Amino acid sequence: MMNWLPAATDFRDQLKSILASADSNGRFDKLAALAHHRLNVIETLQLDGALGKCPRDAEATPAPIRLALLGANTLDHLAPAVRVAGLRRRILFDIHIGSYGQYRQELLNPSSQVHRFRPQIVLLSLSSRETLSALPLSSTEGEVQALIEQRIDEIRHLWRTARETLGAVVIQQTVLDVADPVFGSYDCVVPAAPCRVIARLNERMAQAASADGVLLLDIAGAATRQGIQFWHDRSRWLQGKLEIAPLAAPMYGEMLVRIVAAQRGMSRKCLVLDLDNTVWGGVIGDDGIEGIVLGEGSAAGEAHLALQRYAKQLSERGIILAVCSKNEAAVAEAAFRDHPEMILKRSDIAAFVANWNDKSENLRVIAEQLNIGLDSLVFVDDNPVERARIRESLPMVAVPELPEDVSDYVPRVAEAGYFEAVAFTAEDRQRAQQYAANTERDLLRGSVQSIEDFLKGLDMSVDYGPVTPVSIDRVTQLINKTNQFNTTTRRYSPEEVVARSTSSDGLAFQFRLLDKFGDNGIVSVMILRPDDNERDVLEIESWVMSCRVFGRELEHEAMNIAVEAARDRGVRALSADYIPTTKNGVIRDLFPSLGFAPSDKDTPSNGPSRWILDVKNYDAHKTHISRIEKPQ
Repeated sequence: MMNWLPAATDFRDQLKSILASADSNGRFDKLAALAHHRLNVIETLQLDGALGKCPRDAEATPAPIRLALLGANTLDHLAPAVRVAGLRRRILFDIHIGSYGQYRQELLNPSSQVHRFRPQIVLLSLSSRETLSALPLSSTEGEVQALIEQRIDEIRHLWRTARETLGAVVIQQTVLDVADPVFGSYDCVVPAAPCRVIARLNERMAQAASADGVLLLDIAGAATRQGIQFWHDRSRWLQGKLEIAPLAAPMYGEMLVRIVAAQRGMSRKCLVLDLDNTVWGGVIGDDGIEGIVLGEGSAAGEAHLALQRYAKQLSERGIILAVCSKNEAAVAEAAFRDHPEMILKRSDIAAFVANWNDKSENLRVIAEQLNIGLDSLVFVDDNPVERARIRESLPMVAVPELPEDVSDYVPRVAEAGYFEAVAFTAEDRQRAQQYAANTERDLLRGSVQSIEDFLKGLDMSVDYGPVTPVSIDRVTQLINKTNQFNTTTRRYSPEEVVARSTSSDGLAFQFRLLDKFGDNGIVSVMILRPDDNERDVLEIESWVMSCRVFGRELEHEAMNIAVEAARDRGVRALSADYIPTTKNGVIRDLFPSLGFAPSDKDTPSNGPSRWILDVKNYDAHKTHISRIEKPQ
């Protein structure tokens, strides 16, 4: 399993060398690099042990996330795999593991260990056995439905308790179908047949989770794809009540941490495709358009089509597509235009880089063109030499290991989980068109003599107003996924966004930027709340903006709008924190450029800083953006 990762060579020697090194400050980075390899269960345990010995330096290591694993089964063996999967993403976890079967008591008892632990995330791991034991095989459709609804109501109560009393994000694990067939194929007809009950329980759980803003860890779906024998070892259940087999622990940890990372905006954003022997078979420069292998009637041709079809689906859900190929650009682009079997079209590709330069340099160009970080890229290339080159020169770029058989390309990329999602918004659906419109904006930029002419030619307007119930998912997603224009990098659950947007003491604005090329969608959010020390001061608790609209004066118009709203409330000043990270240096000078003054003259240049804006004496910035105000 986890075959998208390169095999670990000399794992034991590498680990021993890291632990023996006198440079303890660099140990975390070296362990994280080692985690980016395919590890077995024993190696995972050894790496977790080494991580436990790694000193936690405030500058060299991230702050740990408090995670509680609660369930109706034994979970202790999963913690090392979770920590190693976190290490792979430079996430540290402090983990509380609930006692076997005590999840109700731990959540409902305010003096329990989990309440003292104060987890930021609670995972609830349940079993189908409780539900099945309460259902005689002769139960009617109505009786089955009533019991399932009763079970879902209880689970939702536990979710609410975790969120309201602990303030935690909740992840609910789907239940495994570990029951044996009773009627054979006729099981799918009998209402109380175990497999049918479990399927309905999981379906209702997914519906309830979607309605309640709870995240799902779908191990039932993974077991369908990978086999129940991999995920569940019956002897281990009988011996120690382990629902998840020890051999599946690394995959379990990987799947769980993907969700945590996605909730924190760490999923990848862009799929970069090689062309020759990846998007199509053969070398187009040698074989010509008519000679490449692509299309129906050929196993390899259909496999390449499958990869294109999968890329198209990713594009439809909001993933950016790019091309990085050693080719003549005109020849490569002709295939997208002229080959009758191509599913991907040139308009689907947001950045098309085909030349004879080193691919690591071309990937830098793609990231710069799209205005995203290199750590947002997933590079798919059939050539193992190119893959190794990119892993060495650009370790922040995800490079899945591909099999020899092209028919397995799609499963390999899909199972890697680089594009894990926790929401699917209207903006996601429109992202491909938005990046296509960006190409037209770039053409306009190149045709004018000055930035003034460019901004004027865009004919921009901002549609703004309070955060609405309809936009909660998109606003939450934008806050949690944005890393560059993000003043504090605070992350929020949907419930926290709702609380802030409905508070009578604060303000929460959403901004949608439109221009003559199209609607960019909701691209900025600003949350303001009363300052803790001065009631006539509003603090900008969080301010984020999509990188797609950098340099278009939206930050100036947004501040104009915020100041006007503050004046209407009799606010004397706005305060704001800038908390620097490795990714938000682009806005280091944001607040002084908007007229803010430092609140502390001795603030270190590389540390957090606080800024103050005198609302009364603020002069509105002139911009090229007109306003479309939403009704209050």
